[in-house]
Amino acid sequence: MSNSLGNKLKITIFGQSHADAIGVVIDGFPAGFCPDMEQIAAFMQRRAPGRNRFSTTRKEDDIPNIVSGIVDGVTCGAPICAEIANTNQRSKDYSGLMRTPRPSHADFTAIQKFGGAYDVRGGGQFSGRLTAPLCFAGALCKQFLSDRGVHIGAQILEIAGIRDVSLDPVRVTREQLNAVAGKNFPVNDDEKGLLMQDAIEAARMELDSVGGIIRCFAVGVPAGLGDPMFGGVENRLAAAVFGVPAVRGVSFGLGFEAARLRGSEHNDPLVTDGINVTTETNNHGGILGGITSGMPIVMDVAIKPTASISREQRTVDLETMENTTLIIKGRHDPCIVPRAVPCIEAAAAVTLMDLML
Repeated sequence: MSNSLGNKLKITIFGQSHADAIGVVIDGFPAGFCPDMEQIAAFMQRRAPGRNRFSTTRKEDDIPNIVSGIVDGVTCGAPICAEIANTNQRSKDYSGLMRTPRPSHADFTAIQKFGGAYDVRGGGQFSGRLTAPLCFAGALCKQFLSDRGVHIGAQILEIAGIRDVSLDPVRVTREQLNAVAGKNFPVNDDEKGLLMQDAIEAARMELDSVGGIIRCFAVGVPAGLGDPMFGGVENRLAAAVFGVPAVRGVSFGLGFEAARLRGSEHNDPLVTDGINVTTETNNHGGILGGITSGMPIVMDVAIKPTASISREQRTVDLETMENTTLIIKGRHDPCIVPRAVPCIEAAAAVTLMDLML
């Protein structure tokens, strides 16, 4: 099913943007784990809407209601089900979109697939709202992995062409990842972050939007996870990350930059301290032949500019089959990148926990 992800650990996300609730069922989570619900709430608040001027003004508490799978604060081995109420919908903002679909949204393709049954309100099942339950699942998995020495975190690497100083892909630490995650604007260099925020504000004032790049790290991942060809760790991570709306590209290590280098420049020398084997550089991003090398996993994720902008745009009237224009109503982010950071971390955590199980 398209809303399900994983093998030994399987998550299924349900709901629509303007349904009564959204949620997730997590099957295969080990029994006997005591999740820190305060940490989960803090992680989900990083994604939640309506928290700053760069976010949609739609405000949701995003407090998960645990329906099953956790008893007296301990996972019991049954499927974990969590529901998150939708409490601040404005469905009237989306009237008419079945007739005039929004450019760069899923409206047109969803209408082709589901016809008049498509729930267009807020983007329905295609909405970024569905990343809230993903973040609940990811927060659980991050805690499970952290207890086993695997730590996942991400930074905003670039917005509107303004690039942050990357954390060291060879020596990045848990403490550095936590420090970035603790910021309201998760960058490494705060001065670069201020420039990015200025660019977002400029786009907002011009009724426009901007995109960017998120760099996600996983440190402490043991060597030997994954399989060659279609079972590779890159394959699995990319499949999960592309479930986050607005993702336009995924690369590992040097990514496309590797295509511009010679082998002598790109290859990572193997070294040892007499006990462990590592690499001097990490151009491969922690994965070789689909299998983890023990070096930090480094994954870059490209996020497109928010499609919902307030400028007049061209579209088609599907009833008259004539060219027309529309102005999108509703409440939308001028840049989705900051709120997408925990979503990418969550997708990575769910995938890596599944692989480790």
